[in-house]
Amino acid sequence: MSNMTKTTPSQEQFALIEQVRHIADGLAQTFAPFCEVVVHDLRDPGHAVLAIHNNLSSRAAGDPATELGLARIADSAYPQVVANYPNQFPDGRPAKSTSIGIKDADGNYVAALCLNVDLTLFRSMQGILEQFNALGKAPVGESLDPANADAIRRRIDAYAARLASSPQLLKAHERRALMRELKDGGFLEVRRAMEVAASHLGISRATAYNDIK
Repeated sequence: MSNMTKTTPSQEQFALIEQVRHIADGLAQTFAPFCEVVVHDLRDPGHAVLAIHNNLSSRAAGDPATELGLARIADSAYPQVVANYPNQFPDGRPAKSTSIGIKDADGNYVAALCLNVDLTLFRSMQGILEQFNALGKAPVGESLDPANADAIRRRIDAYAARLASSPQLLKAHERRALMRELKDGGFLEVRRAMEVAASHLGISRATAYNDIK
């Protein structure tokens, strides 16, 4: 006869809840301070809140189950994961919540792990970023690239496209004609222009200079 002791339902449920408590502690430390993490013991709905980390909702251990917890208690077929649903803290701050139900071996809900993210900080950051990224209209066109590299590359690409080719596959005489066209258009009059053109054509700067002689 085996000497192994059979685990009773209460022992199994206790072990499950203890594991959830450890998971909650790790999540809370990782996502502090903007994410509240709550462990619910659904076996005792009147005092379901077993642990609460990064307390943002002013609840306390021993508080009753939420509506979602009661729904799980009433129906074991209730979805086990309800993710990213809109919520609100008691003081009106918007929240994003995720609730994960924990079932025992019989398929009954015994606990829930809930994460409530305070969106206030993120919305403030979003507003700051939108303001920072906002662009007005300049009175004149300006580029911070002294060689106006994009314009040179576009002109080279357009020239190659007219020949049904690509910049690096241009024949020597085609490339020389292009370089003269760039020179006549004033594209090569600024610093680093030859370097940009040579790089886009896949040739050395010495070759590029020879092409415009």
